[in-house]
Order: sequence, then structure tokens, then C-alpha cells
Amino acid sequence: MLAQINRNFLKLIPHAIRCSTRSNVSYRLRVNGITPTASFGAKHYHSIIRESEKPKGETNKHEFKAETKMLLDIVAKSLYSENEVFVRELISNASDAIEKFRYIANTSEPDQIVELDRKCEIHIETNKQDMKLVIQDRGIGMTKDELIDSLGTIAKSGSKNFLSQLKDSGSIDATNIIGQFGVGFYSVFMCASHVDVYTKSSSPGAIGYKWSSEGTGSFEIQECDDVDVGTKIVIQLKPECREYADEDRIRNVVKKYSNFVGSPIFLNGNQLNLVQPLWLMEPKEITDEQHLQFYRYIANSFDTPRFKIHFKTDVPVSIRAVLYFPEGKPGLFEMSRDTETGVALYTRKILIQSKTELMLPKWLRFVKGVVDSEDIPLNLSRELLQNSSLIRKIQSVLTSRVLKFLYEKSTKEPENYEKFYKDYGLFLKEGIVTTHDQKEKEDIGKLLRFETNKTGDNVKIGLDDYLKHLKENQKDIYYLAAPSRQLALNSPYFESLKKNDYEVLFCYEPYDELVLMQLISFKNHNLVSVEKEIRRATSTEESDKLFEENLSKPTDSLSKKDTDDLIRYLRKELGNKVQTVKYTTKLDQHPCVITVEDMASARHFIKTQSHQLSEDNRYALLQSHLEINPKHPIIMKLHKLLSTDEKLASLLAQQLFSNALTIAGLVEDPRLLLTQMNELLIKVLEKH
Repeated sequence: MLAQINRNFLKLIPHAIRCSTRSNVSYRLRVNGITPTASFGAKHYHSIIRESEKPKGETNKHEFKAETKMLLDIVAKSLYSENEVFVRELISNASDAIEKFRYIANTSEPDQIVELDRKCEIHIETNKQDMKLVIQDRGIGMTKDELIDSLGTIAKSGSKNFLSQLKDSGSIDATNIIGQFGVGFYSVFMCASHVDVYTKSSSPGAIGYKWSSEGTGSFEIQECDDVDVGTKIVIQLKPECREYADEDRIRNVVKKYSNFVGSPIFLNGNQLNLVQPLWLMEPKEITDEQHLQFYRYIANSFDTPRFKIHFKTDVPVSIRAVLYFPEGKPGLFEMSRDTETGVALYTRKILIQSKTELMLPKWLRFVKGVVDSEDIPLNLSRELLQNSSLIRKIQSVLTSRVLKFLYEKSTKEPENYEKFYKDYGLFLKEGIVTTHDQKEKEDIGKLLRFETNKTGDNVKIGLDDYLKHLKENQKDIYYLAAPSRQLALNSPYFESLKKNDYEVLFCYEPYDELVLMQLISFKNHNLVSVEKEIRRATSTEESDKLFEENLSKPTDSLSKKDTDDLIRYLRKELGNKVQTVKYTTKLDQHPCVITVEDMASARHFIKTQSHQLSEDNRYALLQSHLEINPKHPIIMKLHKLLSTDEKLASLLAQQLFSNALTIAGLVEDPRLLLTQMNELLIKVLEKH
């Protein structure tokens, strides 16, 4: 648990001293468990809390400074969103004090500090009957001046000053001290009616003191005998806060916020923090079993993580992170965008937010883990993040790491990635739709998988694989939306590309085409729907030329004149249902096709909003174009019916239009077409 702290400390100790068991400092620190991989040992009863302090002499009364009086009520009553965080703040202060002792013990002469062999622990004791809570540490302690300076001025931080001195000296251990002692300490008055602080400095010959206050306008300081080196805080709880004298309540708060501080925490004699902060350890030092237990702890889950990412960075921001991908399929709760991300934010092993929305984008909400950054600036309560640009940097680094990791999995372990994609591919697609960064869209795009007309059934490829199969002079990536592979292969929109042996991505899910529309391009190749491709390639000069070639075989196609006559008829017969009627040379097996400017948006509109509009308004908004195939037998027969059976021609024209709408997915409910189809059948059967 203390691996990182030890590595930093060991750099400060000469190698000869560190290796010698004859060195008091080295020996005593090792006895206290400060080794890179050692845990805090088995659970057993052990407490240092005792009622031995004996105040003596006169009591000196001090008034809080003016700024303290103004801010004290705010800090104690309204700065924090949950009053339970006062326990976190006091434990953080205790951890700060112990880190100071460890630093000084490793950088000072042995005779400049007392009790070098003390146990670096934090102890908590609850007394439900008397509504008391006691928190004691064996840290550096305070002198009288430090006591007045740290606890007499709010926003005056002993830890902060100490950290500033360390940074000025260029020490690499400066980052081990966190928090703002003055502010954090005063959060105790959210729940305390009276507080006594017993403290004694680690300096030789130091005197013990008692600091007392009710959190109003003044505090008292008195000399005290039989005070242990370090700091002990005795809290008399308000009646409405008696819950914090309950052992289970404190246990839950400590496990929630302070489970990974760098010192053992004992509650009523039993150690609480037995889980190690894996993100501070070297990846090669961690076993699979440790990862499993840690994942289950932070994710509150009983499954096994399928993937894990463990990394650290120093630029552009300092980050240590362990992230996990759940093994099981996402439930309905995880699918909801209202679900918070499962990544907890720590700073130097102290929990800031258990579920931090800003650490990862919403589409990665299935990822569980821990992110620890020493660079995150916090407000006084440590609850609100102040520097949004820094947070965006952290999110960018984490997201890039996740995408890079998944891409490596997709190339090196395709079978495992395929299983992941089957369960969580929808989240990746959501990422493309919701992000505004084109680079990030394309990074996610590398992870998408689709069947194509050239793959087997249930065989999927990525966009990188598609680009390897581009035909000469092909600039675009083509895709087609269809409910199934069979319908895709038989789609009228696919005919011309199939004839020219182009590869086409098949989008079976309704949202797939929306995803590719939002992706826009991939590696400088535009993503183009084949429905748009057939529209932009029809009725051009090239099409006219191809049509003229058909005149050499008039029995196989309508003539140009007959085609123009039929187009005029269809424009009149269909009225405002279509914006234009054209001919196309792109169809072989189908008589006609419907095209609109944006087919995906049109389909979405039909499914979600068309029921609110009249039929005329619906067609007006679609602005559809009907494109007919002059070579198809039905089209040729329709032209003949114009002069032989006008009623049947009308029914056939309407049915062809309805069929084209159905194939395009622009019919809200195909059952509504049955009446029209039955009329056509009746008319046809009258001929027999």
C-alpha cells in the first residue's frame, strides 16, 4: 500500500544506511511496515487511545481572527454538501501529520526528533453512550505557536505552508502532503458542539497542549501533561449528529473516503483499510488476484473484469489510473445515459468523488476504476473541481488511453475484442454520435465492426480492413442500412455497386447509419450511403448516354419518348407524394426506387414523428424522388396500361410507389398498404 511513498523516501536515504540493520532510522521504519509491497498485516485488536492527559496551569483565551469569524459559520454549516466529510478531513489531516513525521525522520538527525520508533497509525474511537468521537494520530504534532497559527486562522494551512517549503527546496517528496488543515479541521463543527485537541510536537523537550473551542468566536489553549506525541481530537457531538458515535457509521465513512490513505486506520482497535491502492504500485508487482479483489471493491461487483488498464503519466498532467472493463453484459441501468461514470477520483489516496462525471465521457460510463492526480486543484471543501481546462486534459488523456488499449486488443486479440464489441459496441457508437472532436470520432471509428457484401454471414471487419479493399479510383466508403443481410443483398440501392464489384458496409441496426453519418469521414475517405450514391449518379449526362444505347434494343426497354410520357403520367398520378419523377440506369432487378436528400433522417422522422402530421404534410416534408427503371417488365407493362386500362394503371402506379417507400423504410406501418394492394389484386383478377 505504501509502495510509492517508500520509493520516494528511499531515494532520500543513502544506500549504505538503508541497507544497514544497525541504523536506528532504517530499522525502525522497516518495523513500521514502510516497505514497497507489505500490507498492514492481519486484523487484530490494537489501540493507542487513552485518557491520560492532565491539563495544568492557567488557560489562555484567544479570539479568532476577523476573517476566521466571518468564514467559520460558512465552513461549519454550508461549505460541504454532506456533513460526513468532516471525518474524511480529520483523517486527511492526520495522514498529513504522519507524512510530515516520515519525511523529517528520513531527512533530520536522529536527535532532532523524538520517538523515532513510533507506529505511524491513525486511531478512531466511538462512544455512543457519551456521543463522543476521538481521532488520534502519531504524526508530527504541534507546538503552541503552530497550534495557534493552524487552528486560529481559517484558510491558514500548516500542511500547505510545509508543502510550500518542500517545493521551494526542490524536494521530490513535496507531493506527499495534501489538504488545507485549517479549513478541513473546522468542518468538524458541522457536527460538534465542543472540540478538544491534545497535541505534542515531535521536537525534543516539547510541551503538550490542549486546544478547546465550541466553534464560535474564541478558543482556549492550556498546557497539558501526559500527552502523546502527535495529535488527538476529542469531539463532543451535537444531539442531531449522534450517528457519528456509532461504529458502523464511521466504518462506512472511512471505507468510502479514506480507505487508501498511506497509514493504517484503526476503529475501536480493529484495522479498517486492508485494501491496497493498486494504482500507486508498479503493474508488474500486482497479481491477478489483487486486481480481482480491488475491482470487486471499487466496482461493488462480484464479476471478473475482462480487461484492465494500469498506467501513469507525468505530461501533460500527472495521472495514476487503474481502469477495468466489466465481464458481464451491460444491464438496462448501465445503458441509460443518466447513469454516472464508474470512475472514482482521488488525490494522493484521498477520495474526492466516488463517481466523477468529468473523468470520462458519458459513452465510457461502463468503465470502472480509480484515477489519482496530484495536479487537480480543489476548492476549500475538496468537493468542487476548479480548473475545467485541466479536467478536460485529464479526460482527454484517459479517453485516448482507453481507445488505444481497445484498438490494440482488436488487432492482437480479435476474438476477445469481438466478444467485447458484441456486448459494448453500442457505447462506442454513442461516442461517435455525441463527441464533437473529429479525431476522437475517427479513433472510435477504428473500433467499429460491420458485415459487408464480401464477408461471410456473421463475419465483421473494421474500417481499416475496408480501406485495404478499395477499388482503383474509389474515393468513398459505402454503407447500406437494411434490417438483415438478405434484404441488404437484394436492395435496389445496392444493385449498381454490386454490378461494379464495390464493397459495401451493411448496417443492420437502425442507429448504425446515424453513427456513420456522424462519423462523416475516415482517414480522408467520405462515408457515403448507397442511397445517396444512387441519387447523385442518376439522370446525369452519363445516364442519358447509357439510355440512348438502349434504343438499339427497343424490345428490352421503353423508348426515350415512352419513358418521358410515363414520367409525365406518374407526376400527375402521384401528385404531391413526390417532388420529381426521373428515370435511372442504375437498376436491373427492381422497377423503381425512392430517394430523398437524407434517408437516415427521413426514416427517423417517419418512425418518431410522422404520426403527428397529415399525409400531405408528411409527403411534403419528405420531398421524395421516384426513379424508374425503363427496362423493367412492370414499368413497360405500366406504360402499355396507360392506353388500355387507365384504372389498373392508376392502381399499379400507386402500388409501385408504396412498394418503393416500403423498401426505403419510409412507411410507418406497412399493414396500411394492404387495402390498396387488395384493390389492385381484385382489378387484376377481373381479367381472368
